[in-house]
Amino acid sequence: MRVPRALIGLALATSLVACSSPSPTPAVACPTAAPTAAGAQQLLTNAAQAVVRTNKGEFTMELYGSAAPIATANFVALARCGFYDRISFHRVLAGFVAQAGDPATKQNHGDFDGLGDGGPGYGFAIEPPDDSLHYDKYVVAMANDTRTNRSQFFIDLADLNGRIPRTYTIFAKVILG
Repeated sequence: MRVPRALIGLALATSLVACSSPSPTPAVACPTAAPTAAGAQQLLTNAAQAVVRTNKGEFTMELYGSAAPIATANFVALARCGFYDRISFHRVLAGFVAQAGDPATKQNHGDFDGLGDGGPGYGFAIEPPDDSLHYDKYVVAMANDTRTNRSQFFIDLADLNGRIPRTYTIFAKVILG
């Protein structure tokens, strides 16, 4: 896989096309709250993968809806409404992680006050990682403030098992790109 090379850089503009929503114009309004359990199941119907397009290429993620239904459904809902369009990977640490999901990076690039603090305007409970999932290379997990998840996520650029606490919800893995 060549994912790390595609991600290394301070400002990689992204466009997420989750599942079957290839239109660059959002057809649905962005959520104002995290999905409920019932809402998550509806959002995850036919949502097995997400394609991430950057200015350096694209990659595909396999979504783990059964292991982390709320986090995965939240990601899908935000991607479908265009929330992630034109955001930047604002934290890229070679051999560690590439982090994105702060909407403030649409207008601001590089270091700025509040970098990494932005979100969708709501939070939701952290879903502990399923015992069968680990922080392996290319795993995608929610970035959080130790209390809640919001919109930010990171991609492991190395095996991080034992290097980070199991407090980050694992909801996908990069499988192509």
